[in-house]
Amino acid sequence: MSGRAQLMWDEQVTGYDFGRGHPMDPVRLALTMGLVRAFGLDRAVTVAAAPAAGDSTLRLVHDAEYVAAVRRASADPRGLTELAYGLGTVDTPAFEGMHDVSALIAGQSVGAAEAVWRGEVAHAVNFAGGLHHAMPAMASGFCVYNDAALAVARLLELGAERVAYVDVDVHHGDGVQTAFWDDPRVLTISLHEHPRTLFPQTGWPEETGGASAEGTAVNVALPAGTGDEGWLRAFHAVVPELLAAFRPQVLVSQHGADTHFEDPLAHLAVSLDAQRAVAEALHGLAHEHAGGRWVALGGGGYAVVDVVPRTWTHLVGIAAGRPIAPETETPEEWRAEVYRRTRQMGPLRMTDGRDAAFTGFEDAGYDPADRLDQAILATRRAVFPPHGLLP
Repeated sequence: MSGRAQLMWDEQVTGYDFGRGHPMDPVRLALTMGLVRAFGLDRAVTVAAAPAAGDSTLRLVHDAEYVAAVRRASADPRGLTELAYGLGTVDTPAFEGMHDVSALIAGQSVGAAEAVWRGEVAHAVNFAGGLHHAMPAMASGFCVYNDAALAVARLLELGAERVAYVDVDVHHGDGVQTAFWDDPRVLTISLHEHPRTLFPQTGWPEETGGASAEGTAVNVALPAGTGDEGWLRAFHAVVPELLAAFRPQVLVSQHGADTHFEDPLAHLAVSLDAQRAVAEALHGLAHEHAGGRWVALGGGGYAVVDVVPRTWTHLVGIAAGRPIAPETETPEEWRAEVYRRTRQMGPLRMTDGRDAAFTGFEDAGYDPADRLDQAILATRRAVFPPHGLLP
């Protein structure tokens, strides 16, 4: 297996654009790639563009009629005939060329999975991906095609027998969970804000997988307001033990940046430094439990200048074996690009100045009166026993 990482990038992915004023502004992708280049990380990885996912690939997850509906909505984005498929809504408006660019993003994640599985690279990153809400027959939550689920499905098609998917977006990874609900070959783990307070109102700890796959859907529902200490404590109380028990051949992770305290659409209070620490942890877990095979995707994130580019540039640096020290200043030429594109001032350093420290669940036990510890224990009680683990 090559040790060189691969970064999936095609400038055309910035055409995934729901229009002026929509939270998912594609400038976040352009600014991330600009920061990657400003740090020279594009020279530390193989930058590659995969073809768009074809119909046979899309049908690994999505219904043929849904794919046809996306095509129709792309051709007539002002029509209202595809609302039954979640297209043309306020969250997921139709736009011209929507099928093509959505299939292109999916193709990058599938290409990343193929490169890792075939041993061409150890790690592959597609920060334009991670569109984890799309369902087999419906668009949802800014997501048209579920590239994360398609990457996992392609790994299974290529012969993988155990794939782990870890989702640290602030929103529940509902579309990926749905796609593999009854498949014991796939372990889906999602850490997210509690469904009582955030879309999509799913991801309760009691959601543990179908009858033939009990314990393979894992949900950690975090109280609104959870910050670095609690977020890291929850991650380390659940993810490492389950990955050790499941023994995945590949780790696929989704790194939505919307857990950040500046994100306008959610209510967690996580820093850039904790997000970087979790990316480092997932990198290490891929080496510890999956032979180093790691596919890392983007996801949500709507603080498109201050947070998303830095978070995902850290992710690329970690995957490339060239991690960026948190205290590093952002390059002046990138800050100029930020201002040129957005008329906003870019952040000055690759840190929020936090130490991302936490007390491990196993180290100090749990506090039965603490809502975060209650959430951790609810998840462990629900899914640890099917894996032979004590809650």
